[in-house]
Amino acid sequence: MAYGAKSRSRKFLLVMLLSTGAVSAEPVQIVALGDSLTQGYGVFPGRGFVPQIETWLRAHGADVTVQNAGVSGDTTSGGLARVDWALGDGADAMIVNLGGNDVLRGLDPATVRANLDRILATGRARGLPLMLVGLRAPRNYGPDYKAEFDAIYPDLAASYDAIFFPNFFEPLAGSGPGVDQSLMQRDGIHPNAAGVTAIVEAMGPFVLQLIERVE
Repeated sequence: MAYGAKSRSRKFLLVMLLSTGAVSAEPVQIVALGDSLTQGYGVFPGRGFVPQIETWLRAHGADVTVQNAGVSGDTTSGGLARVDWALGDGADAMIVNLGGNDVLRGLDPATVRANLDRILATGRARGLPLMLVGLRAPRNYGPDYKAEFDAIYPDLAASYDAIFFPNFFEPLAGSGPGVDQSLMQRDGIHPNAAGVTAIVEAMGPFVLQLIERVE
């Protein structure tokens, strides 16, 4: 369903509710499809990405719930396999944050691109506003791999007119190369609670733009 069709459907429902005096506004439901970065690996409950971004959005005036559809260890293939189930019947928008495990395993960027493309196409077929969170490949796979992988996210964001947050880890950049390790867990892969807070502060305005597209 296109944005316009979804808007007409919601307006019709609102008219019907007004006519019966039974108006009960429901929060915007965002499904955050991802891996351990979304799931909240290694941090206390309530301090992971999903609860922190939901709290941030509500503090900035958004009536929203964010569904944690993050699965630790998941690849883009795993995300594709469960995207329909994750979206269910009530999703109003989707954030896609996948690819980290693919690049850690050195998987073919063409496969990563194809999987993300199909995930975004699933959301678009449902008429959902989309947000894509990018990642960057490390240099140890060589310049060709890095260039091919890094291009996936901006290309697909443009193709699907998705809100685009270029790099999940960019808010954690240190004064030198790489990320500030004080914002990372000991594994050097996952942000700690303070790191998640920094990411949420940077990403929050992008998610507000996503919510503005919900009609």
